[in-house]
Amino acid sequence: MGDRDRDWDWHLRTLSSSARDSNVANDPASDSSLLQSVKKLYELCKDENSEDLVARVYPQINKLFQRSVASLSQSETSIGLLLLAILQFYLDFGEIVLHDADPSLRTFFRSCLSREFADPVVAEATIDFLNANKKKLLTSFPTLLPQFFPLMLKLIAWNGEKLEKSFMKVFPGLMSPGSFLPLFPSLVDLPILVVALEKVEKSAGSLVGNSIASMQKSTAPEMLLALMDEAYTGSTIGDGGGDSESEDSSTIDVADPLFLDLLKDENDGIAERHWTSPGMAAALQAAINTPQSDRLKHILRMAPRFLDVYFSIALRDVNNSLVCALIPLLMSRNATIFPDKKFSYEVRKRILEFMLAAFQRSPDFIALLKKPIMDRLGEAYDSPEKTELALQLCWAIGEHGGGGGSHKDEARELFEGLELLLYENLASSRLGLGQESVFSSDSQTSRKSSQSRLLCFVVTAIAKLATNHRELLPRARVSLGKVARSRISDVRVWRRARDYLGLMTEPAISLSVLGPSRPSRGQMQNPGTVKWSDGATKMIAHVPFYILGEQEG
Repeated sequence: MGDRDRDWDWHLRTLSSSARDSNVANDPASDSSLLQSVKKLYELCKDENSEDLVARVYPQINKLFQRSVASLSQSETSIGLLLLAILQFYLDFGEIVLHDADPSLRTFFRSCLSREFADPVVAEATIDFLNANKKKLLTSFPTLLPQFFPLMLKLIAWNGEKLEKSFMKVFPGLMSPGSFLPLFPSLVDLPILVVALEKVEKSAGSLVGNSIASMQKSTAPEMLLALMDEAYTGSTIGDGGGDSESEDSSTIDVADPLFLDLLKDENDGIAERHWTSPGMAAALQAAINTPQSDRLKHILRMAPRFLDVYFSIALRDVNNSLVCALIPLLMSRNATIFPDKKFSYEVRKRILEFMLAAFQRSPDFIALLKKPIMDRLGEAYDSPEKTELALQLCWAIGEHGGGGGSHKDEARELFEGLELLLYENLASSRLGLGQESVFSSDSQTSRKSSQSRLLCFVVTAIAKLATNHRELLPRARVSLGKVARSRISDVRVWRRARDYLGLMTEPAISLSVLGPSRPSRGQMQNPGTVKWSDGATKMIAHVPFYILGEQEG
């Protein structure tokens, strides 16, 4: 006990004397003994479980926190570890001394981590701190991590896969009703974030100790423009921008809203991201034409795994209104993804799988989102990515009956959209209207295959939609009849239309084969089955064997 008392007094005097030493007072992080004293005093308070000891230590630790925060702009030493040790004291003993840790936590993120997220030691310690206090943070400060999710994404984007495992444990805490929608585009754009951060580092030096986001809030516009011009283009206002042919000429424009939005530290809602801006196009082109950095390679692998967790939580825990609001955002971002072949494939695969899972869980989403769905059907010609999205939407419309039997008007409008898409395809010999008329044989074959695949999906969706909403049957017969008589080059398309026409003459079997994917209210029969046990009382003959399509055996 005597040794412990001496240790206690020595560490307490260390904190007290640091306030009187002008050099240490102006830069507390420069004295490494302060960190050790804070940790030792915390351990002693923990071991003794004495409120009196906590009350004696708190004033000195609180003063140290205030001095440390005040010194951030002048300090040349990392102060993150010291502040994290003090925050741990606040979280564990705040109730005893009536200290609300929320302002202190926000000050750490806003003033310290925004400057030191690129420091690997501080980054790892921050993730460990958040994991160690995850339960308390989520219950007592539920809006903290969702507010600062852009800063946390900057941290993991810069520090790479070595922190991925521990970051994954923190990641669910970034999601809340207020951050759910803005978080998705930020995850998809993680590779662009890495490109932007590397551009800033290359032009302005190390990111450690510099708050990028604070430049946006400068009260001196002229200085802001000068700093940003130097940081983003490698030139100053005085030198006129340098050689226009230099490598830095491909950097993102100083005024590009996307660049400013990517580098923010706090969640301020969904901002329109201008992918078509000249600066953005130049940055993407430069990223394609130069070898990928290790950081970029890491984030190209990590981002799809983050999306897996995001979509899993969305389906399990997020309410229907937010999931419904997310789907149009998914549709719009499907075609604007960082142009790395494997990365774009992995992201689009997850987007489409989530959309179909959401429609499966809540078929009425299709009726509620008929306008954006019809808009995407109208873009089916624009690119292979938009064609694939249209295919999946066609499948979902047919599979879920346009939202269900209670959505007659929406089903009719969706049916009209499918009709239009069908007739446009029949009238054209290939996809890609408005493009060059000269294609290689491989390109023509690919377009014909895409068109045939799209037609098959549209024909099936029309047949399924009319089976679910029988008032659409006459129009469906007209549409499918035109396809069956068209004898277009791909025999699979017109044969499928012919088979569906024949199947529709057998309403009971048509409903079983083309009906909804699960029983609707009031119906006990499972979809896709014929109840042969009812053969003694109901006629179940006249099975249309032609649907076997010339299969032998």
